Amino acid sequence: MVRALLKPSWTPVPSTISLIWTLLYPIILVSFGFVFVQAVQRKLSRLVALPFAVNLIANLLFMPIFAGLRNVPLAASDIVVVWLTILWCVAAVWPHYRWVAVPQVPYLVWVSLATTIPLSIAATKR
Repeated sequence: MVRALLKPSWTPVPSTISLIWTLLYPIILVSFGFVFVQAVQRKLSRLVALPFAVNLIANLLFMPIFAGLRNVPLAASDIVVVWLTILWCVAAVWPHYRWVAVPQVPYLVWVSLATTIPLSIAATKR
């Protein structure tokens, strides 16, 4: 039998989490997609696109690690990578396309909150 993860009491309810991601994913799709298209067309350095690719991969891996494998330490590490790469994305794209950098702020705010959840769970498991 798999034990339930003991989430902090302030963890948002699943419907709120779903709503926030429903709002964020179109922002991510448009801004990341634009960066990738610009990089493929060589209008933007692939080095600028690199943090977006790393972020996308880490973001997609989080739920399988956290909810599927229930590997909280690895999930906590993964979400920190997501958080750090958002900062990297903003810094990398800011000189080229500020309109792509600015929409990353709500993503950063949400991931900042979301990062505390697995870190809190990992801290209480000790």
